[in-house]
Amino acid sequence: MQPSVQAFFDPATFTVSYVLKDPGSSACAIIDSVLDFNHAAGRTSTQSADRIIGYIRNNRLDTQWILETHVHADHLSAAPYLQAELGGETAIGVKVTLVQETFSKIYHTGGEFSTDGSQFGRLFEDGEMFRIGGLEVLAMHTPGHTPACMTYLAGDAAFIGDTLFMPDYGSARTDFPGGDARTLYRSIQKLYGLPSETRLFLCHDYLAPGRTEYAWECSVARQRAENIHVNNRVSEEEFVKMRSSRDSTLNMPALMIPAVQVNMRAGQMPPPEANGVSFLKLPINLF
Repeated sequence: MQPSVQAFFDPATFTVSYVLKDPGSSACAIIDSVLDFNHAAGRTSTQSADRIIGYIRNNRLDTQWILETHVHADHLSAAPYLQAELGGETAIGVKVTLVQETFSKIYHTGGEFSTDGSQFGRLFEDGEMFRIGGLEVLAMHTPGHTPACMTYLAGDAAFIGDTLFMPDYGSARTDFPGGDARTLYRSIQKLYGLPSETRLFLCHDYLAPGRTEYAWECSVARQRAENIHVNNRVSEEEFVKMRSSRDSTLNMPALMIPAVQVNMRAGQMPPPEANGVSFLKLPINLF
């Protein structure tokens, strides 16, 4: 089965969001949405999410799911806004609780924040099946970038989050709390075990040197043959050495501090304080 996939690229964060449609009905899911955020002003806006809403309404689609592949560190999720406008159930992998436990300590959230994943409507176990209309979807645990990363496999389409980028850009970093290069290698091998023609849909593209157009779809066969970090000729030990060395040179994502605080809450802002305003914390000399 080849489901319909519509991509929405956000150039501000280099993020790709998707609408995945059941080919036999109007049912659809939204994957990895973006809430626009002006970091300097501390203001949010909804232009990116509104593009998705416009597409869904214009095509008379029925939003059944709002899916996250992981707790993103490079953009804020628009899940609550999309749910209010379109309905649907929010979902992520069950290991999100590990991310919540880690970052609740980092941000010292106290008793106001639950680390049981209850902010999301559904927590998927590895290997769990669910439906978008008549379309069966497999939730696959593919950790390494974070402990909670998931891949959603629907027919010949797999939505793999930050696990891999385009072959000329490589693989995800593993230096965030709970990340692990060896675990990522094994998750990638899990993806490489899918049929060669499987379409992999990526969460980001950063336009590798020499390429002039953004891209976010690639086959398993091409990744196996061409990925500059992890292809059929790269051993686990070679990958771990490369990934660990490369990660030590990378800067923190520009929106990591606000993004994780919001995304671990399923896209909700921290509870307003007495003056009715929500605040995001900035840890000093911690990262």
